[in-house]
Amino acid sequence: MSITRDDVTKIAKLARLDLPEDKQDLFASQMGDILAYMDELAQADTDGVEPLYTPVEHLTRMRADEVRKDCQRDEILANAPASDGSHFIVPKIV
Repeated sequence: MSITRDDVTKIAKLARLDLPEDKQDLFASQMGDILAYMDELAQADTDGVEPLYTPVEHLTRMRADEVRKDCQRDEILANAPASDGSHFIVPKIV
């Protein structure tokens, strides 16, 4: 599939890109090369190949999910510009 200047103009407009006139031929050529490569990849025999989420095989290290109290209320409220002793006080926004 070949990409024309008009195709590049339409794609740039859809993507809301301001593409200079002198670059349109370059982008048309590059997009054509990308599509040609995709056509080449589409011809590869993938029968019997399981789809992969990622080709990298690594273990995801996860910590145990446990409830713990790291800070006291007084310590947290000490950082607030205003509080009533148990809650943050913020300006009313309407």
